[in-house]
Order: sequence, then structure tokens, then C-alpha cells
Amino acid sequence: MKDLFTTGEAAEICRVSQQTIIRCFDAGRLEGFRVPGSRFRRIPRQSLVKFMKENNIPLDAIESGKRKVLIVDDDAEIVELIVEVLVRDGRFETETASSGYEAGMATERFRPELILLDYMLPDVNGNVVCQTIRRNPEFENIRIIIVSGVVKQDEIAQLLKSGAQDFIRKPFDVTELTGKITSALQMK
Repeated sequence: MKDLFTTGEAAEICRVSQQTIIRCFDAGRLEGFRVPGSRFRRIPRQSLVKFMKENNIPLDAIESGKRKVLIVDDDAEIVELIVEVLVRDGRFETETASSGYEAGMATERFRPELILLDYMLPDVNGNVVCQTIRRNPEFENIRIIIVSGVVKQDEIAQLLKSGAQDFIRKPFDVTELTGKITSALQMK
């Protein structure tokens, strides 16, 4: 769950203009801080929730309760299947990427709680993506499950060493997949 918002994100959540959020921030009605050395403002989750309650703004956009899952795979059919399964489940919000580069961009923007990561991407392998995510302290709590059909046992061990929590072999059973996701996210 995201803990820090830009003024644009806060505006989207509150369904108001970014200018309105900036004016409320500058007037002290919405607590937050400026990023040192810049004009950017950041709003902590608890401040945004307080502001929304004080102004009778519905909390549904910030408190969806859905867990964020980023699906990274270059096989469009696999991505479509996983998205369909997770959306139908109702407990997940999904985002997708088809390369390591897109995965990095999506991780920055979407802030997933879990990444389902294909081992063999067109531009990079799963080890590199795992290591890159683990090097960034902002992402230390992101869970990673590797999904692949072409990995040997020693490669699986290396992936787990690189920062993945689990592995699932393609083709997979959707019940097994959702089980591994809920287990990694410590859901009931």
C-alpha cells in the first residue's frame, strides 16, 4: 500500500484538480512536506486520509483494500490469463509490463506489493530484475514470485538467493498461482 503521494496522485484520489490540492497544501489545510531542494510536495497517507475525512471526500479511492500485483511477462496470453484470474478473484489490483525496462518503470509508478516475474524477458533475465529491485531500499517489502517454464533447479536456487520469495513453473494451475500469491502477501 502506498504511503506517500504526489499532488497529482492526491488530486486523482480526491477527484479534484491538482491546483486545488496545491492550494490546500500551501494554505496548511493538507499536511505534507516539500522535497528538499525542489518545489515538489509530498503528502503522507495519514495526512491525505485526514484531509479526505475533514472534507467529506469518500475514502474508497484510497482504501480499496485491494493488493497491488505487477505482472511481468512478454507472453500476452499468459498476462491476460493472470490478469483475468486476479481481477475475477476481486482482492487484487493489477498492472502489467512486458520487459525488464517496463517492469522498472511500472514498479516506480504503481508501487506493487508483489511482482509475478517471468524469468526470461526479451531484454533481461529474472535474476537481474530481482537484484535491481532488491538494491533499492524503497522496494525492500515487494514480494517477488518467478514464473517460468525453462528454469533448472540450480537456477531456481539462484533466483531465491537474488531476492525472489517463490517460484511457479509454467504451465501452472491457477489455484496454485493464487495460493502462492496469497501466501507471499500473507493473506487469508
